[in-house]
Amino acid sequence: MMELVAYTDGACSGNPGPGGWGVLMIAKRDGEVLKESEFCGGAPETTNNRMELQAAIEALDALTRRSSIKIITDSSYVKDGITKWLFGWKKNGWKTAAKKPVKNEELWKQLDAAQARHDVTWAWIKGHAGHEENERADALARQGMEPFKPQKQKAEPPGDAV
Repeated sequence: MMELVAYTDGACSGNPGPGGWGVLMIAKRDGEVLKESEFCGGAPETTNNRMELQAAIEALDALTRRSSIKIITDSSYVKDGITKWLFGWKKNGWKTAAKKPVKNEELWKQLDAAQARHDVTWAWIKGHAGHEENERADALARQGMEPFKPQKQKAEPPGDAV
C-alpha cells in the first residue's frame, strides 16, 4: 500500500524577522521509500507560526491530485489549530473563544482549503529531539530563510600602522 508523508517545519530569526519553511515529502510502498522530495522558501519579515503554517500549505499544494497524506509537524499551533480550533473559528466568524480576531486568518483559510482537496491525517512530533526527518525539515526551513537574513559585513583587516 502506498503511503505519503510530509514532514513540515518553519523557522524564524527573530519573531518577527526573516523566516523560512521546509518540507520533506516521502512516498513509501510497503515500508520502502520510493521517492523523496525536498522544498523550501521564506519571507523577509514574518513569524515562526506563519512559516509553520506556510510549510503545511506548501506540502499540500505540491500534490497534483487528490491524495491521502500524513503531515507531521513539530508545531502544536498548526496541529491543534487545524484539528481542534478551526471548526470553532469558522463558526464564530474567524473569532477566537475570547472574541478576538484569529491571528494569521488568511493562512488558516489557505490551509483549510488545501486540506479540503486531500485526505489528511495530522500528527505532532517533538522538535529538535533527534528525529531524522524532522531535523531535515528544520534544515530546509533554515535554508529557506537564509536568503532573507541580513548579510554580515566582513571586518576589514587593520591597515599597516605608519
